[in-house]
Amino acid sequence: MSRERRDQVGGDHYSRLPIQPIDFILGNGLGFCEGNIIKYVCRYRAKGGVEDLQKARQYIDFLIENEENEEQKDHE
Repeated sequence: MSRERRDQVGGDHYSRLPIQPIDFILGNGLGFCEGNIIKYVCRYRAKGGVEDLQKARQYIDFLIENEENEEQKDHE
């Protein structure tokens, strides 16, 4: 495990997981919004509770809005 993964800033909520969110996010080439969704959902029980789920939902809403805008552009 790299020093960056081992020496997590701000707690150990990710390092306790079998697969750290950063490894999943980078390994699957996810974008900013997708990565934040994964991050917040993975940590909500250990760190932010409902607030982290609300943050994940906000990023899902950003993705939906972006996808709808892209679909609209494709049909113009």
